[in-house]
Formats: sequence, C-alpha cells, structure tokens
Amino acid sequence: MKQLFTIGLLILSNTFMTLAWYGHLKFAEWKWFSKLGLFSIILISWGIALFEYCFQVPANKIGFKGNGGPFSLVELKVIQEVITLLVFTGFTLIAFKNETIKMNHLIGFVFLILAVFFIFKK
Repeated sequence: MKQLFTIGLLILSNTFMTLAWYGHLKFAEWKWFSKLGLFSIILISWGIALFEYCFQVPANKIGFKGNGGPFSLVELKVIQEVITLLVFTGFTLIAFKNETIKMNHLIGFVFLILAVFFIFKK
C-alpha cells in the first residue's frame, strides 16, 4: 500500500512541478498573463511549486526504506524521474499541440524503462 501511496504522491508532485516549470509558457496565451513581467511569473511559479513540495516531501518520507517505506533512495529517484517524464509528456501533448513525440524520444523512454528494470533488479 505504501508503494501506491508514494507513487500517487509523486504523480501529484510532478504535475505541480510541470505546471510550475512549463505552465507559464502556455499561460502566456492568456491576455492578462502575457502582460506580467518575469518576476511576477517567477512568483506565480514558486506558488505552484509549493504544492509540488507538499506532495514530494511526504512521498519521499513515506516511501524511503529508512523510514519504513518500500523503496531505497536510488529507487525513489528513478521512480520520480520516470514519473516526471510521463507527466511532462502528457502535459506537452495536451497543452502544446504543436509539439510532437518523435522516434528518438520513444527510444530514450525505452532506455529509461530499462534503467528502472536494472535499478529494481535484485
């Protein structure tokens, strides 16, 4: 159960992270948002990133073996990176219709999945 809870929190965390890091590129299409300066956009991104940390920190605390969780530190990091790419890819395909996923991207994703396999191999 801790595995699923940790992964769920990491998915939520990465959703907010993606919005904080890349959302402003899409939000710039909104008339009021496009008039904001860089400092204002940074503050908005920090506000969004606060929610990322509200999910990321508990995910790592709950999921870490040193705290009774199911994952080693390396496993947590690899899970987080794969989730980051999946969330980012979904966000890109949904929010940025002019972006495409190419064969070299897919090959890279396959290598990441292989990395997960080897990290978790006992």
